Amino acid sequence: MEDEDPTAVEDDAPARPAGPEKDDRRAPERTCVATREVKAVGELIRFVRAPDGTVVPDLKRELPGRGVWVTASREAVRLAVKKKAFSRGFKEPATVDPAIDEQVAGLIGRSALGLLGFANKAGLVITGFAKVEAALSKENVVALIEASEASEDGVRKLGQVLRRLGMSSDTPVVRLFQGPQLDLALGRSNVVHAALLAGPVSAAFLARCDAYARYLGMNDGLGPA
Repeated sequence: MEDEDPTAVEDDAPARPAGPEKDDRRAPERTCVATREVKAVGELIRFVRAPDGTVVPDLKRELPGRGVWVTASREAVRLAVKKKAFSRGFKEPATVDPAIDEQVAGLIGRSALGLLGFANKAGLVITGFAKVEAALSKENVVALIEASEASEDGVRKLGQVLRRLGMSSDTPVVRLFQGPQLDLALGRSNVVHAALLAGPVSAAFLARCDAYARYLGMNDGLGPA
């Protein structure tokens, strides 16, 4: 339970006009309640207070009510909990799951895997080492996907193929998910290596993976081969 601090002052907070509260979801920038930095909404995560007082992540920024914004990183969410910033932001007591940072991580990760599943249904995912190796020279591959536990030998060999084709610096490699997670998303077994072909859903998946890696603070989760 995050109790409201009656002595806390919401610094740098502008006075709110009387009358109905402005829809904060339409603002181009908001202030992170943890760091007090002003950032574009795309760099923040919105949270709302449910009727029972529970703090709920609103990743799609669709839920009604007053929003509290936190920089989109696990470190910042943890800081918001530590500083009891949610109650101050909502101006009333709020109940926060101590593991809300992990809850957010799970939501972002599942969202990314869901997009991968859509890409697969659109025929934009090729799996299997040999098929991926062949696709690199024949298809419009925009990224490689490797299970986080993939062997160093397999990763090295595909990296060599990319370098031989002059693609290594331009082709991102997603290493954010374990094999069983990829199996479930793609409806296949033993997925270790996959190639992602160009398409709108593929672009959305990569954008979500980038957000996921930044949230986790994983510099090597989405990078070059």
